[in-house]
Amino acid sequence: MAEIAATELQDYLEKKSEELDHNFGTTENKEDTAIGKMFGILVIEDTNGKLGYLSAFSGKMAGTNNHIKFVPPVFDMLTDNSFFLQGEKILSSINRQVKELEKNETYINLKQEFEELSKQSDEEISTSKKELKANKADRKELRKTQKPLLTEEEYSAFEADLIKQSLRDKHILNVLSGKWDERLAGKQSQINEFEDTINALKKERKEKSAALQQQLFEQYTFLNKHGVEKSLYTIFSETVFGKPPVAAGECATPKLLQYAFLNGLKPIAMAEFWWGASPKSDIRKHKQFYPACTGRCKPILKHMLEDIPTDEDPLLHNPGENKELETVYEDDSFIIVNKPAELLSVPGINIKDSVYTRLKVTFKTIEPLIIHRLDMATSGLLVVAKTKEAHKHIQMQFLKRTVNKRYTALLSKPIEENEGEINLPLRGDIDDRPRQLVCFEHGKKAITKWKVVERNENTAKVHFWPLTGRTHQLRMHAAHEMGLNAPIVGDDLYGTNDSRLHLHAAFLSFVHPVTKKLLKFEVKEEF
Repeated sequence: MAEIAATELQDYLEKKSEELDHNFGTTENKEDTAIGKMFGILVIEDTNGKLGYLSAFSGKMAGTNNHIKFVPPVFDMLTDNSFFLQGEKILSSINRQVKELEKNETYINLKQEFEELSKQSDEEISTSKKELKANKADRKELRKTQKPLLTEEEYSAFEADLIKQSLRDKHILNVLSGKWDERLAGKQSQINEFEDTINALKKERKEKSAALQQQLFEQYTFLNKHGVEKSLYTIFSETVFGKPPVAAGECATPKLLQYAFLNGLKPIAMAEFWWGASPKSDIRKHKQFYPACTGRCKPILKHMLEDIPTDEDPLLHNPGENKELETVYEDDSFIIVNKPAELLSVPGINIKDSVYTRLKVTFKTIEPLIIHRLDMATSGLLVVAKTKEAHKHIQMQFLKRTVNKRYTALLSKPIEENEGEINLPLRGDIDDRPRQLVCFEHGKKAITKWKVVERNENTAKVHFWPLTGRTHQLRMHAAHEMGLNAPIVGDDLYGTNDSRLHLHAAFLSFVHPVTKKLLKFEVKEEF
């Protein structure tokens, strides 16, 4: 029912795209201003047992909250003369004042003059210090040459004159430094008049913005089926976040549930899909279904769905439970296993079954020492140390990036190029863990070499050599439009779900911690 409703909504979006007056970027010639959006549907049942569905969008669309066919927001901050718009006007006014001051011609000229004077000051003082140093060296040489030639009385008078020269040189330097300090201080004082005003405005802006945000949080109150209300602020005060993240409460699913509870409708099933161009930092595919985000929505939905029966949380299910852990190599220093897809490398919050826990049972008296990890969904070679010495030695090879690792992946569509290198910095999405984002400002360097090894009509098999070890690096570099723009088959985070994630750690090479011989291990992928 949810899929049928979503398809109907997508048909509506296709037909009404111009009327909605929002550039989703669904045409071939996407513009930089294109903004895709998450849409949601909620299958509901009324008091007479009749089924239907509600639809919603996340955030605003074409600068407004109100559109035909879509439920209203939980709180409409855009109504005429609302406290939010009034507060925004005040903040906008402060922003204008700050920008005007920062672009003020007098202020800019003063900073430029100060910079030029500082440079001139440094040059003159540096020249004076060099002269002082040269004069000091000359006096030292004179003392050396004249002392044998002069009587004690003559040398005493000569030395007194040299001391006067030294004091005169220092006085000249002090006067010069003082002159420049006075000139620079005067110029800095004029600059400070501007900067004190700018800083005072920025402080006022910060305080007013925080107060407005707090007031906004209190206006967002969410219902559950019992009619119990909780504000956004209260909901997030009970989480590790402490306070709501930006745009919390504006997502589609909370809007849908709120409307259902306000109107006596029973929620049956819900679904969210992305419509339009993907954000530059994230990976969202047109028409693809996605779960509600963990950061902004999960705490709200915990309250709103209280006492409503829901499907089993897939994160509580252990898909690797009955999968065999194959030993590829073992000696007194370490063991190498072929980790099956969907088995954790180390115990998780909800699932304890893992490579670590299984080896601990196998070894009995030896503590397995994990050196590196593979994503739960990734299969392949994993090395685990049996001694502290081996752990330290092999881990250092990983840190120095002397370990040779090669992965094999099946991409969800063919690609034209044969090989290349991807350099896209990554960071975690704090609002939707464990997803990652491409971020050129705060992301960590992530580099992957790749090469196509097999082409099919609808897929391509590639080898990946990760030169860095970031979370989800290969999955992001494969899926992102600035990477290969071809998600790995079965990637339920950045692509489409399948029987498994078709990513396998196929080759591993490093130096043995005891024999110092170069070891190579390879296990072919099963796809």
